Amino acid sequence: MEEASRAGQAPGSGPVKGGRRAQLEHTGLRHGWTTGACATAATTAAYTALLTGEFPDPVTITLPKGQTPSFALAAERLAEGSATAGIVKDAGDDPDVTHGALIRATVRRLPAGSGVVFRAGPGVGTITRPGLPLPVGEAAVNPVPRRMMSEHVAEVAERHGGSGDVEITVSVDHGEEIARSTWNPRLGIVGGLSILGTTGIVVPYSCSAWIDSIRRGVDVARAAGRTHVAGCTGSTSEKTVVAEHGLPEDALLDMGDFAGAVLKYLRRHPVDRLTICGGFAKLSKLAAGHLDLHSGRSQVDKGFLAELARQGGAGKALAAEVAAANTGLAALQLCQAAGVPLGDLVARRARDEALAVLRGAPVAVDVICIDRAGTVVGRCTAR
Repeated sequence: MEEASRAGQAPGSGPVKGGRRAQLEHTGLRHGWTTGACATAATTAAYTALLTGEFPDPVTITLPKGQTPSFALAAERLAEGSATAGIVKDAGDDPDVTHGALIRATVRRLPAGSGVVFRAGPGVGTITRPGLPLPVGEAAVNPVPRRMMSEHVAEVAERHGGSGDVEITVSVDHGEEIARSTWNPRLGIVGGLSILGTTGIVVPYSCSAWIDSIRRGVDVARAAGRTHVAGCTGSTSEKTVVAEHGLPEDALLDMGDFAGAVLKYLRRHPVDRLTICGGFAKLSKLAAGHLDLHSGRSQVDKGFLAELARQGGAGKALAAEVAAANTGLAALQLCQAAGVPLGDLVARRARDEALAVLRGAPVAVDVICIDRAGTVVGRCTAR
């Protein structure tokens, strides 16, 4: 394995490390911060000012994986019973439509026992259709950013003697205009953007750089003697694979949206086993034959999901509901309620598509589909 030996050594350097972090370093791209991280920083600064009269600038927060970035304030306002702080989003080298957007959080005291309440301010959307991870009528502030903001409110309250009972109104300057360049209107999120992010960090995706990093990851895994690697669409799926299989870091490939890049490279440079793990909606695209899973280049085909549901025992009425569902998640939930194993069916078809791309290369493939919380909702064993 001359090639594998070369892969473990970069010219003029020591051994090359593998895994998600090494892939990002290899691209040479600068990471950025999610809207959720910016909203958390703004909330932390605003609540601190509400309790102390002073805005911390810069304000430091703790992200889900322990990083502690600091953010400069771009706006601040202290009023009777409320405080507002604003952060300009830096998306790094990612071509994100929200790069440069001013994200504001207004924190207002609530009566004891109220907890933390979230509101959509100007430029932040409201959920109007089912199938998203929040109920209809809620502000489009996703679950992980909500948790981050709530945790930081609790920390500030403990540090400065507050109750932690607050209303947080998140707004984005020109957010409604920016949202027209996203999928929010089609998904039934009206009035603006969603506040997103599961790690707080925006991973930049230059197609060529990221595909090259995937190839480097495979090379490093093979050079280390790994016979089982995993292609993961993000940090949540990576955690699932580690929990399921106990794979070491250098066996984890940050596949992102580039399923085809992983499969085509493994076709030429095989390992014994590949686990593909990702969100149900993304892997339904692979199941339908798409090798690029980016939302701008492929979409969830609800008609395809309806046909799979029929194959799994769904009647005409349920299949029609699946075809008309707002999102892939909504389609999955409809089938789960009816006992139709749509998750397993998607995993099986995704495995078959992967094997077709591998064209007989000696790689066994298994697939794990998860929901946004990381719960396994479908799987297909290796073949």
